[in-house]
Amino acid sequence: MFLEQLKQLIELQDIDNKLLDYKQRLEEIPKMLNILQNDVQELLSKKEELAEKIDIIEKNKKNLELEIEENASKIKKVKNKLMMVSNSREYQAMMKELDNFERINRNREEDLAVLLEDLNLLRKDLDEITAQIEEKQSKMDELKEKSQSELKELQATIDELKQRRENAYNSIPKPILSRYNFIKERLNQPVVVPVRDGICLGCCISITPQVYVELQKGEQILNCPNCQRLIYWEEFYNIKKEKEE
Repeated sequence: MFLEQLKQLIELQDIDNKLLDYKQRLEEIPKMLNILQNDVQELLSKKEELAEKIDIIEKNKKNLELEIEENASKIKKVKNKLMMVSNSREYQAMMKELDNFERINRNREEDLAVLLEDLNLLRKDLDEITAQIEEKQSKMDELKEKSQSELKELQATIDELKQRRENAYNSIPKPILSRYNFIKERLNQPVVVPVRDGICLGCCISITPQVYVELQKGEQILNCPNCQRLIYWEEFYNIKKEKEE
């Protein structure tokens, strides 16, 4: 009778551990999908910001190119006029005008070079972010496809374990079950632990000689005096199992 109760308790503990593990795995997939989705949204926002910056720079680039083109046309006209100048005063005035147009164009060309460099860097960043978005979305699609079948399997396993847990529950006396649940809510697993060479394997502390003697009789399930876990004598349990097998 005692051995059967002990076996059911150990079985219950094993089921509870598996249930916890499977429930965590069941929750893990939606969490992973949520993380990926948040990552994609963040990357899309960055992509939109970059696209806006590129659009502004593209407009500035066009304006600069147009200004450079217009100044180049003016420079050409001034140079043509220079060939027709008849006096030095007019020549000096036109040379000053020419220098001014050429200086402006040099400055605009320098500005354009800076813009083009910025534009190339932003486009590179945009390409990288686009690749990251595609990678994340691909992972999301794979995970969604995988999760549909995996979630069903996990849920089926959980339902099966719940049924086994109910069967184990019905086989354990209520006072022992209450002690088990009470300890489980307050301590980390395991709740049911063996005692080996007088040491509780739950807290790794020696139990009192009196408790150890009572434990070796194999007549009742006791609590560890130190951690309050449910304890049994490992050697007794192993011997009984070997005889049954």
